[in-house]
Amino acid sequence: MTKSLNRLVFNTVALLSLLFMSSGEIKINEDILPNVIFIMVDDMGWADLGVYGSREIKTPNLDQLAANGMRFTDAYAGHTVCAPSRCVLMTGKNSGNSRVRSNSGTAPIFDQDTTVAEIFKVKGYVTGGFGKWGLGTMQSEGAAERQGFDSFFGYYDQVHAHTYYPSYLVKNGKPFVLAGNAKNNGYEYGVTSIETREQRSKLYRQDKLKSPKNGGVSISIETGEKREFSHDLIFQETLDFIRKNRGNPFFCYAPWTPPHGAYHLPEDDPSWLMYKDKPWSVEARVHAAFVNMIDRHTGEVLSLLRELGIAENTIVFFMSDNGAANRFDGILDSSGPLRGFKRSMHDGGIRSPLIASWPGKIEAGTVSNHLTYTADILPTVAELIGAEGSVPIDINGISILPTLTGDTQGQAKHEMLYWEWPRRNSGIAQAVRYKQYKLVRNDSLEQWQLYNLENDIDESENIAEANSEIVNYVDSWVRNNRTSVE
Repeated sequence: MTKSLNRLVFNTVALLSLLFMSSGEIKINEDILPNVIFIMVDDMGWADLGVYGSREIKTPNLDQLAANGMRFTDAYAGHTVCAPSRCVLMTGKNSGNSRVRSNSGTAPIFDQDTTVAEIFKVKGYVTGGFGKWGLGTMQSEGAAERQGFDSFFGYYDQVHAHTYYPSYLVKNGKPFVLAGNAKNNGYEYGVTSIETREQRSKLYRQDKLKSPKNGGVSISIETGEKREFSHDLIFQETLDFIRKNRGNPFFCYAPWTPPHGAYHLPEDDPSWLMYKDKPWSVEARVHAAFVNMIDRHTGEVLSLLRELGIAENTIVFFMSDNGAANRFDGILDSSGPLRGFKRSMHDGGIRSPLIASWPGKIEAGTVSNHLTYTADILPTVAELIGAEGSVPIDINGISILPTLTGDTQGQAKHEMLYWEWPRRNSGIAQAVRYKQYKLVRNDSLEQWQLYNLENDIDESENIAEANSEIVNYVDSWVRNNRTSVE
């Protein structure tokens, strides 16, 4: 179904719904159309949550979310860096077929791409995004409000998202000025003419140079205007969206920025107070505080759902967009036993925590080793809401709704999961998950490395030479199942 036809169908459904609701005759049945909240944080490691093995970071709310639902052991992000990972999530296509494969911060998805949000719009959902978009600048065809979102608040450009005290955020495609931040940082600049990458880079450098100087923790500067921590604003917009739409089926996409650096946060934040005196580097302390902050805010979202009486009809997903930016070995051990971290094609760079909870629908306390990645989210929600007919035929994702609802026998499986990353000076980095095997090469001109994750989870023993038939089979599959970037 084309995007224009999708919009026509949605407009017709929405108009009929409004007419019937205004006459008091019917209301959208929320039991048939569940609310969906998808929280995707930035740079959280596979082992940063208590339920995934963290010994130092307290995450009681997310641990409880897993206890009330399903925790995946073999779930993967769409990529090892930000923008391509979000493109895989939004389009259901892996990074060998998706539009955005690099991390420039400005490359857009295209108008003809069908996004997760547009799938929801076909069924009359209200859609909102809150956090970091990364798939198109303001007014571009990749902008969130042109890709199925009724509202979006946060960052459009992930380079701009490298500070939590920006001079502006973006609200529904327009600059939302944070005057106190600009004033307290000692400079002001116009935000309506930020159009070129060079301008954005210059402004980013200014923000970075003016960041707090005490090792990463924000110091309040009284100048008559309050300095505003961006995530607090984004989080409140998330809650407001849920409150406002409690009587309608909604899709709340929450790509929250923490624990991504820069490593600064308000000095009076409860999570910082919990970790500020730990005998660790300031980066490790702030990372732990960020993860705990995300846990606290997830708990507040869950409490709000219960308060509004919609928890039973809301499915909540939680995951990370890629691996941890820093392993913090011997302190937080954010990657756990996995090799690598963000920007690596080893599992420390791409394996992600994934939790899904839906009271009464997903069996509590379930642990699944089903092999999945973020390309599966689009077909999953399409099946969930009965919009399978709107799913493009060329996606790479497979619905995991059977797994979520306990029908493991009816669950289709991937033959391969695939990742690629065009590197500026070293060809294309690639990775494949095939059954229990992991294949990696840092340059497409090099030989594949092969690891058996069943007995080598840290990818330490390259067994490619002794298993050439597996390597050749996977290499042939890759050659036949990826496309060149247009």
